[in-house]
Amino acid sequence: MTSIYDAIKADHDHHRALLKTIADTTGASMARKKAWDEFYYDIKSHSAAEEETFYSKLMSKTWGQDSARHSVEEHAELDDLLEELNEMDMASPGWLNKFHKLEHDYNHHMDEEEDEVFTRAREVIDNSEIENYGEKFRARKKKEMSLVDEKKKDSLED
Repeated sequence: MTSIYDAIKADHDHHRALLKTIADTTGASMARKKAWDEFYYDIKSHSAAEEETFYSKLMSKTWGQDSARHSVEEHAELDDLLEELNEMDMASPGWLNKFHKLEHDYNHHMDEEEDEVFTRAREVIDNSEIENYGEKFRARKKKEMSLVDEKKKDSLED
């Protein structure tokens, strides 16, 4: 059984690799587009699933509310950057500058989550209460991925 902490960390490791691929590619190359698309959809579904499984549990504990709220606020800020980047020309210098901001902010968010938030969560959520949350997270992420796809399809039809 995968713990919620291991499931989130595995996603973070994958996101770090995708960020590196995007940073190491140039312009609107196929490699950058492919890595960006995978990153964009994965992080969207990851954030939503994380909020609905992990953060909702953390917010239910008074001592975890501040950590959870802070992380959810960061998710909203990152989502704004993701949307801006998704609408921009990947070959433009402005895109790369904004991407580097996203990269910096998201790396900070992941590090903070893995160090501070996980530590806080382990203090306030008993293991028996969070058992199977890794599987719940993954199932919710899969559902969220299909919702992201529906939103994309709807926007293309407009």
